[in-house]
Amino acid sequence: MKKQTAGRDILGKLAPTFAHLNDDVLFGEVWSREAELSARDRSLVTISALFAQGAFPQLRSHLQIGKEHGIKKEEVVEVFTQLAFYCGWPKAWTALPMVEEIYEGKE
Repeated sequence: MKKQTAGRDILGKLAPTFAHLNDDVLFGEVWSREAELSARDRSLVTISALFAQGAFPQLRSHLQIGKEHGIKKEEVVEVFTQLAFYCGWPKAWTALPMVEEIYEGKE
């Protein structure tokens, strides 16, 4: 997995400790534990959690990461359809167009 630098790139001057925790601990140590859970599965869990929270800017980023980790468009659509019943129909209406944008290159 490529080294994450978004924390330092975006928040490094404002919040260097947060940037370190984001880049080195979360994306460095936790995401690298592939013997316990693959990057693909971690992406699917993260996408689901962000959907449930309605954290759509972060969801967009993690949809791209999930695509890079091999999650298929049809799988994400199925997850969002399932989650719509548990987390809210409007969230699916907001999130599903993102899937098309990311997987069809319409960003």
